[in-house]
Amino acid sequence: MSLYKSLFSFAIQFSLTASTANLVLAFSPYSSGSPLAIHHQHQHQHQYHQQEQQQQESLILSLVNYGSAATTTTTTTTALFAKKTTRRSNAKSKGGSGGGFGIKSSDSSTAGKTRSVSGYTGSGTKPLRIAANTFDKIRKKYGKDCTTDLYVRSPLNDELLCWYVGKVARIMDLDDSELSGETLPTEMEAVISQKRLILEYAKNQLRPQNFGGPYSKALEVWIAPGDTEMDVVQNKISLEKVSGSVSDLSEGFSVNDVGFNPEIYIGDEQKEGGLRVKRDREGKPVK
Repeated sequence: MSLYKSLFSFAIQFSLTASTANLVLAFSPYSSGSPLAIHHQHQHQHQYHQQEQQQQESLILSLVNYGSAATTTTTTTTALFAKKTTRRSNAKSKGGSGGGFGIKSSDSSTAGKTRSVSGYTGSGTKPLRIAANTFDKIRKKYGKDCTTDLYVRSPLNDELLCWYVGKVARIMDLDDSELSGETLPTEMEAVISQKRLILEYAKNQLRPQNFGGPYSKALEVWIAPGDTEMDVVQNKISLEKVSGSVSDLSEGFSVNDVGFNPEIYIGDEQKEGGLRVKRDREGKPVK
């Protein structure tokens, strides 16, 4: 009601002011339509329009400030709710560590024992980076003795062909200050705990034409002693097939104690492929 009263009062005042101005002009010696009278009339109207414009601008500014305050309040409230939602989401995801590509949840018994990778494109980037950095630290400390060479084969693509895909490394000293687990990882544990990451990298990044699509089922991982690529190519060494699952990992094992260094193709290798050898079903060289 106060707004309507103000508007009504303003209208009356304006009407009285305008009427008074007209009367003054009517009885003034300048009311004969002379240039001086017209000049005064225009000046009066100009002053009134200026006052009216200032009032309008003041009203608009008040409304804008009020609207901004309302918007700020709404945004702040929304942001608070967004943070709460994010925290719930993060808490839920932390409870499901482990597993691999395509696995949305994991048994708590594997938590901290496997490289966790979600089932969407690009989700392996961070685990791969962590695995590679861990490999570098372990390798610098222990050399090739802590290293195992990796090969992958798809029987659906080629029953004999094994492709070199990288290396794994593991901590080898119980007194190592960076040891996270309660036990030293074995060679097989170093592979099994990162097997999902290794295979996903091989079929999505390294050789999708040999491991992806219809060839992705029943992929096999084979190993050889570290840094023996030349001996393997010369058929001096047999390969050993990796068997077992994450359930075979020891209770005191931690995936933080192992790393993975992926093979990277450059130049013509990106099209033609890199190192590969032929082995029979027992892993022996095929001559």
